[in-house]
Amino acid sequence: MSLPSLLELYRTMCRIRAFEDCAEVASQGGVAAWGLAASDKPALVRGPLHLSTGQEAVAAGVCAHLHRQDLLTSTHRGHGHTLAKGADAVKMMCELFGRADGCNGGKGGSMHIADFSVGMLGANGVVAAGIPIATGAAHALKLRSAPHLVACFFGDGAANRGPFLEGLNWAQVYGLPVLFVCEDNRISATTPTASMTAGEGVSARAQALGVHARRVDGNDVSAVSQAAAELVDEIRRGLGPRLLHAVTYRFKGHVSVDPGTYRDADEVAAALRDDPLLRARQSLIKAGHAPASLDAVMNDARAEMAVAVDKATAAPWPVAAAAYEDVTHVGAGVWR
Repeated sequence: MSLPSLLELYRTMCRIRAFEDCAEVASQGGVAAWGLAASDKPALVRGPLHLSTGQEAVAAGVCAHLHRQDLLTSTHRGHGHTLAKGADAVKMMCELFGRADGCNGGKGGSMHIADFSVGMLGANGVVAAGIPIATGAAHALKLRSAPHLVACFFGDGAANRGPFLEGLNWAQVYGLPVLFVCEDNRISATTPTASMTAGEGVSARAQALGVHARRVDGNDVSAVSQAAAELVDEIRRGLGPRLLHAVTYRFKGHVSVDPGTYRDADEVAAALRDDPLLRARQSLIKAGHAPASLDAVMNDARAEMAVAVDKATAAPWPVAAAAYEDVTHVGAGVWR
């Protein structure tokens, strides 16, 4: 079982961080809410933008072990997963900007971004809704005897919703090839998850259903990669579903224009010192990589995403007739 190098994982994390940073800035124009000053520039990102800044190690560590034909479902914080799965950054940025060149023609936006060409079945604006979608996709793979699996990302708050129980139960009963990945950032929107979650959490609930679960430090990309590699191998060998419980931290507020002042300042400061990118960088330096070479990795990522913003800004808007595409026609000229 070969593992990706730490440098490869670091490069993926840098690309995710750079993409989210650019998208965050693009979303904040014209904002006079959430304590932010108004800007003369209009917001370029259409609709709410939910960032996963601080959680990059989970997306990078898991997706490094997925094949292009493997499938993936995500949350409303799906940019990192989509990038790590292999989607094109320019098409993604166009999608966030609502442009015709977006991977969904500008119709999905941030919360519903998808790219079937790389197996990314879609982000989802409904908490836990990706779980039954992933379970259904995994069942389809099994019925077709396809040698692939589904990775299903969800947050810790999703464990308190019905689809979590239903999806994991179905997957275990039918021995489906699905890796459930809980990105436990310890806050559900604006409420600390521990204050409204009984018992020992996601791992314990999975194990109660017979789903083998592994808990890992979600800020250690090497640890995430190692655990994901082992769980993915077990799934590919037909051993049924698995769950990876990655404990991490979301640096930003619930949405990109939310300063998150309801969070404890000392807690946030401690989390920033444990930045997964900083931790990986320090490990790479200890392994002999020159700091300048690692700076170049981040600078390359920022340059790539700046180009994506420029191209998305210049991309055309969808034509009006596109409103009648990608919907179901039920006859007699009636559209639903």
